[in-house]
Amino acid sequence: MKKFYEKSEIWFAVAWIIAYCVLLSLGDNISASLGMINVVSFPIALFLSVVLFLFLKRNNLLEHYGLCKSKVPASKMLFYIPVLVMLTANLMFGVGIYVSPLEAICYALTMLCVGFLEEVIFRGLLFNAMRKDGVKSAIIVSSLTFGIGHIVNLINGSGVELLPNLLQVVYATAAGFMFVMIYYKTESLLVCIGAHGVFNALSVFVNEAAVTDVMRILSCVFLIVICGGYGAYIAGMVKVE
Repeated sequence: MKKFYEKSEIWFAVAWIIAYCVLLSLGDNISASLGMINVVSFPIALFLSVVLFLFLKRNNLLEHYGLCKSKVPASKMLFYIPVLVMLTANLMFGVGIYVSPLEAICYALTMLCVGFLEEVIFRGLLFNAMRKDGVKSAIIVSSLTFGIGHIVNLINGSGVELLPNLLQVVYATAAGFMFVMIYYKTESLLVCIGAHGVFNALSVFVNEAAVTDVMRILSCVFLIVICGGYGAYIAGMVKVE
């Protein structure tokens, strides 16, 4: 794996994106067939997380890919308050639980691993590989690939319907922009990983029975405003030393 990484960082990133999407989709399909969400996805996500973390650690790349403290004081980042506001989106229309406690725990743990994997892969590996040829284009590609990549939820056995999935693609693109700006300015992925994982984990408590299409659209607009606005603020107001 080290030789592949040294030969081409960008293809290394692409390979990880493909492996992640294929293996997690396979895990979701098998989990669905067994009738227990993420029962297979969690071990796969955990395995991928451990492999990626150990690779970075053994090659002294943890800090290079943002697994370190922020280089920017929290005060300059508005104490990350917009990120905390973003986390409320999944619960803004009420709370419900429609799976067993074991399934909820399995789902939450899977989503925490997903937060780590997607941030390190899309913001760490892909963005860093592309920024050498231009930061602006790297920001755009990282944001768009992260958002568009959620289309896979239509075919991975997760049971997501068309409208919710399309809205997810849109707000995930905005979230991807916010996260990549946080990483670019602070050189740390810790806030991104934590927020991403928690946001996804909280989705298991969404009161789906009460959520209408109008509510989904309003939630999407809310996330676009919060994530896009905060990303734009970071881009314009936080200076890289």
